[in-house]
Amino acid sequence: MRATKEIAAVWERFDRMPMETLTKAWYASRSAGGGQRTVKQMREHHATYGTSGNCFDLALWLLDEFRQAGVEAYAIGHDMRNEKAHVAVMAFDEHRSPYLCDLGDMWIQPVLLDPKRSSFTGERIAGFFPGAQVQVSVGESSCEIIYHRAGEKRSQQVYDLRKIPQLELMQAAEASQRCFRTQLVERRVRVGQEVAHWEFSDGESFLSTSAGLFPEPKLTSLEAWCDRIYERTGIAKEVLRDALTYYAQQNG
Repeated sequence: MRATKEIAAVWERFDRMPMETLTKAWYASRSAGGGQRTVKQMREHHATYGTSGNCFDLALWLLDEFRQAGVEAYAIGHDMRNEKAHVAVMAFDEHRSPYLCDLGDMWIQPVLLDPKRSSFTGERIAGFFPGAQVQVSVGESSCEIIYHRAGEKRSQQVYDLRKIPQLELMQAAEASQRCFRTQLVERRVRVGQEVAHWEFSDGESFLSTSAGLFPEPKLTSLEAWCDRIYERTGIAKEVLRDALTYYAQQNG
């Protein structure tokens, strides 16, 4: 179920990048409300400030990297027309086998979506999602993922596997980049022998591993949060400071 070397080689270029909604706030503070950046801008901002972006940024960037590598790929997701919109990428190997590539949810690696599997086999697979085992169920035009976490906790997500038309994709991306409801940073981190998941979300941060969820000490100042997020991600503190300030202004 692991990706071919061609797909994996592109995916691994993003291994150290977080998924985060802070860059869009920083960009909005600099450009009269912001909006969807070009892939060229994303690369320039990453090189200068260590930024990455939200699921739309990462999907568009990943699609461009696949295109340059000669790998067929297109955008998929769910809820494109509302605030729950989430986008990922479907990439195909030389045999036309499809792989789900979801940088926005911080998957460890792409997972094969075998169209012949129409129901759960009961198999839980590890090593694909940080802090959880997953079950994959694929239908003709949709895919359901069930995440199994420590303490018998379960959650699920359903992807529409049909290609998102470019106009619809960009309209959803623009809407997402102008929504400032949630401050969120997620990153895969190595903890012992496993890949875990670190998250900052609206004034709290925690680490998720196969052993459970571990909250970090709460902080009270903007500068303290800038320090912690910088230590986890490497995003420039000036970006973090401007972004957190912008969120406070938007939601104050």
